[in-house]
Amino acid sequence: MTEAAIGRAAKVPTRWFYAWMAATCVAVAVLGFMPTYFMPLMQGQFAAPPIVHIHGMIFFGWTLLFAAQTWLIASGRTLAHRSWGLLGVSWATAMVFAVFATVVSRVAMLSAAGHRDEALEFSWVQIGGILLFAAMFVLAIVNVRKPEVHKRLLLVGTISLLQAPIARWFQVALAPPTPPGGVALPPPLPLTIPPGIVADLLIVAAIINDWRTRGKPHPVYLIAGGAVLAFQLTVPIIGGSDAWKGVAGWIASFGG
Repeated sequence: MTEAAIGRAAKVPTRWFYAWMAATCVAVAVLGFMPTYFMPLMQGQFAAPPIVHIHGMIFFGWTLLFAAQTWLIASGRTLAHRSWGLLGVSWATAMVFAVFATVVSRVAMLSAAGHRDEALEFSWVQIGGILLFAAMFVLAIVNVRKPEVHKRLLLVGTISLLQAPIARWFQVALAPPTPPGGVALPPPLPLTIPPGIVADLLIVAAIINDWRTRGKPHPVYLIAGGAVLAFQLTVPIIGGSDAWKGVAGWIASFGG
């Protein structure tokens, strides 16, 4: 093989890269929620409203669906991938509703414990995060006939969701234990930034892969990845603002 041919082959994207990235997302979700959800649940020590379990099932289910879809593409089963695409649309829609329902429930619970302000502030992490994911998902669907754009948007969107499971390890390491019968408070907004940065390392890995296979990073990684980083860094500013707390209070009012 000539050097020119070798160079061209090096720029051909590896089909399995996205499958392995999706599998990594599943692993992060499992390991992240293991100490604060899966283990306490198996030990009968996790008590929460039903919406919390529904929320967890839907979001963990998304990582499994995303992994399955990427493996279908990697194995050449494109028609099956397209057939399951409608389920993906329904699933992503359910994720949005699950977040809003969880926020309403969480604000009500923390308000009853005298921590309404903290609940309203933290709700921006949840609602802002799912709206960012939803925007990337919609753009991915719009660009379904542009697979290079489509798959990168879905990957970045899924990685953006991993801030939550990664934050659980920060919670275990840094947060004081919740007293028996007490209510676990959300972390201060600045402390939500480090878990997000850790999750962003997967976007960096994808950019490096593009450099190796394409010679340069795809614009989707730069734009969507930049949007994710901007969201993470501005969480304390927006979440702590009176304007957002007013909006969050209005959303919480739908809970009665």
